[in-house]
Amino acid sequence: MRALTMMAAVALALAAWLVRAADAPPPPNLKPLDSEGRLAAYALVWHDEFDGDKLDIEAWKYRRGKRLLGVNLPDNVSVADGCLRLALKKEPAEGLAYTCGGVISQRLFQYGYFEARFMCPPGAGWHTSFWTDYDGGGTADDAHKQEIDICEQDSVHLDRYSAGVIDWSVEPQKDHGRQWIAKCPDLSADFHVWGCEFTPTVVRFFFDGKLTHQCDATKFPHGRASVWLTSVPALLGGTKKVDDSQLPAVAVFDWVRVYEAPGG
Repeated sequence: MRALTMMAAVALALAAWLVRAADAPPPPNLKPLDSEGRLAAYALVWHDEFDGDKLDIEAWKYRRGKRLLGVNLPDNVSVADGCLRLALKKEPAEGLAYTCGGVISQRLFQYGYFEARFMCPPGAGWHTSFWTDYDGGGTADDAHKQEIDICEQDSVHLDRYSAGVIDWSVEPQKDHGRQWIAKCPDLSADFHVWGCEFTPTVVRFFFDGKLTHQCDATKFPHGRASVWLTSVPALLGGTKKVDDSQLPAVAVFDWVRVYEAPGG
């Protein structure tokens, strides 16, 4: 009798799950934000919409340790209200005055279109970035080659950011195609979408669906890399101190997506 009761309970639970699954909307047909029709052939291969209540540690690892003026702590990373939140605080840790947070994708990517929607923190002294770079887990062919900075934003100037490629295979490292994108809206006041198309021959950078600039990808070696979402305290962009009056603050990421063209 007990076995029959348990089987009935399992059957009821399965039926309830099937009803919920039938009622659930299908996954969205996510496409790159593209005002000029350049990216129509790309299909979604990996993404995080941050819809849960904690970081998916199968998809991400925490950035850890000291970086510039702060210490990256897992406790400063949270997921709530459909967003990834990187907390920025003035608090002592490991001999430094600030703590921050960041995440690095477990999966490695090479060619494709990379896109994220986020909002930068206010107050001078924070360097918020969306980028790809090698962080281990691959093969010798992947070892630290290119870093693609899709957005590097210094909060002392909230109306601009830079984007470009760093070739780490040479010493000293070499920049390719880096440009400052100026006269933007206040990047701490609302969300914006940054994107980058990486192919064997070209790297193209996008802001809110519009091409900003590009560079020749044949000028540096290529390897696979992780996606990084980070914010660290740094005296960059002309600031001489962190604006403590704006702390605690948060860098907020709505989503991140990776697309590939047919055939990879």
